[in-house]
Amino acid sequence: MTTADTSGTTSSALQAVLSLEHAAVQLYGLLGGQTSLTAEPARHGLITARYAVHRERRDDVVSALRRRGVEPTPAASAYHLPTLGSPASVAAAALEIEQECAGAYAQLVSQSEGRLRRWAISALGETALAELAWGARPTSFPGADEL
Repeated sequence: MTTADTSGTTSSALQAVLSLEHAAVQLYGLLGGQTSLTAEPARHGLITARYAVHRERRDDVVSALRRRGVEPTPAASAYHLPTLGSPASVAAAALEIEQECAGAYAQLVSQSEGRLRRWAISALGETALAELAWGARPTSFPGADEL
């Protein structure tokens, strides 16, 4: 059963998350192709795991939007891809997308309630841990640099 969206701010926050999840899936696919499984198994494993997480989250957000009666934003036809050529550039690109996703999840937390909010909090926490795995320093409020 589909219901009309009664909270445009929540739907806007979901659409922002979806746009970044589309970008993350695209980026992690690229990063997987740039990272050797045999030469860098730990990094390749992290990339593979994060790719799966972002695909699942993308699908969850699409479902959440449809349940609200909102048409999900499709993936872009092209994305700006970073210049890669070293393990450091791969890590920097992954860290950047995780930080962008954290910001979108923090916004969703502030614009949602109930089960959706709990899901967004969980996603924000997982994303903060991914940031650490990519070399970020811990912060008090992941995704909310202004605090």
